[in-house]
Amino acid sequence: MSTQTKADTFAALHDCFAAGLAALIGDQSPRGNTPNAFIDLVEEVRDVLGASSLGNWQDASEDLDSAVTYLTDALTSPGGDQPSLLARARTHLRDAIATAG
Repeated sequence: MSTQTKADTFAALHDCFAAGLAALIGDQSPRGNTPNAFIDLVEEVRDVLGASSLGNWQDASEDLDSAVTYLTDALTSPGGDQPSLLARARTHLRDAIATAG
């Protein structure tokens, strides 16, 4: 996957999930559109939900933890695994938002 394609894919994930993730923690501030900024947002939401005593939020935090792993691996791994890593991250992001909501 080329660097531009990877950046475009991260941007698409950001566009799809950033607002929903930020809403979970009551954050309305704009975030950067870089892959690292998106991963930082996912980590922040993971940590906030994980600190909650609500079972569904803790479950969502576990999904976000998996998403962070896949996103980081996709960002740092060379080669053809990146599309599948990003697809797995997308699944965990979607599941986390659905579980927390």
